[in-house]
Amino acid sequence: MTFSTPAVLILLTLPVLLIVWEWRRRGTVLTLPFDHSNAKRGRWLEATVKTANLLAPMLLAIAIILLAGPQRPLSQGTQRIMTNIELVLDVSGSMTATFGDGRRADKAVEALQEFVSHRKGDAFGVTLFGTEVLHWVPLTQDLDALKNSAPFMKPEAMPPYMGGTRIGLALRSVNNILADRPKGDKMIVLISDGSSSDLRGQGDKISGNLNNDDITLYYIHVANGQPQQEVYDIASRTGGEAFVAGDPAALQSVFAKIDAMQPAKFKPETPIPADNFKPFAVAGLSMIFLQILCLFGIRFTPW
Repeated sequence: MTFSTPAVLILLTLPVLLIVWEWRRRGTVLTLPFDHSNAKRGRWLEATVKTANLLAPMLLAIAIILLAGPQRPLSQGTQRIMTNIELVLDVSGSMTATFGDGRRADKAVEALQEFVSHRKGDAFGVTLFGTEVLHWVPLTQDLDALKNSAPFMKPEAMPPYMGGTRIGLALRSVNNILADRPKGDKMIVLISDGSSSDLRGQGDKISGNLNNDDITLYYIHVANGQPQQEVYDIASRTGGEAFVAGDPAALQSVFAKIDAMQPAKFKPETPIPADNFKPFAVAGLSMIFLQILCLFGIRFTPW
C-alpha cells in the first residue's frame, strides 16, 4: 500500500501517544467502603473499559490515514507486444503464371490479406520487388491501408524495369526499414516464385544483418520445385523457415503455420495507483458505532 501524501502519516504519533496515555492513566482516585474488603479487583472489566476508551484515538488515527490518501496498485491487465511485419511480394513477370484457379500474384495478395486479418494489433508494411524495390505501404496498424492498396499490387501495374527477381536487394532494403522501428518484434514474410542471382555468396552477410536487428525471415516459394539453398539458409539462421506452396490451399496453410509459429505476445502493464479509502472508511464507521454503544454503559464511573 502507498499514500499520495505520506508526510501526513507523521501525525500518527499523536493518536499513538493518546493510546499509551489512556491505557496507563489511573484517573481520579475515590475511596469507597468496599475498597478494603475482599472483593475482586475486576481486571477484566477494567481492561474492557480501557479498550472502549481507546476508540477515540483510534478514530483519530484512521482520520489521519484517510488524509494521507491511501492507495493500492491497480493492475491494467496485459498489453500486446506489437510485431512489425513487413510483407515482401515478388511482382516480377513470372508471378502472372497460373496458380490454382488464378494467378500467383493474385493468390499471394489474397493470402496476405487473410493473414493480416488474424493479427490485429500488429503493424504491417508492404514492399514490392522485382529488379528494383518499391516500399508500397509503410508500416501501419491501419488494416484498411493494406486492403485499399491490394488492387495495385500486380505485376502488370509495375514499370518494365521491375521484371527481374532480386531477393537479396529486397531483404537488404527491408532490413533497413525494420531496423529503425523503436519497439516490438520484427518479422519479414517474403513471397516469390524464382531464384535470385544476388543471393549467391551473400547469405551469411544478409542473415547476419537480420540477426543483428532481431529480424525473423519467413520465405514462401509459390511454385513447384525447391527454392534456392541460400533462401533456406537465411531463413533458418534468423529463426524462421522456408516453405513451398505449390497451390493456393498450400499457401493458406503456410500462413496459418507462420501465424502459429509467431503468436501474439503480451506483457503485464505497469500498475497504476488507485484510491483505497473503503477499508479505512468502513473501519472508522464501525468504531463510531461501537463508541456510541459503549457510551451507554461501558465507561468508568464519572464520580
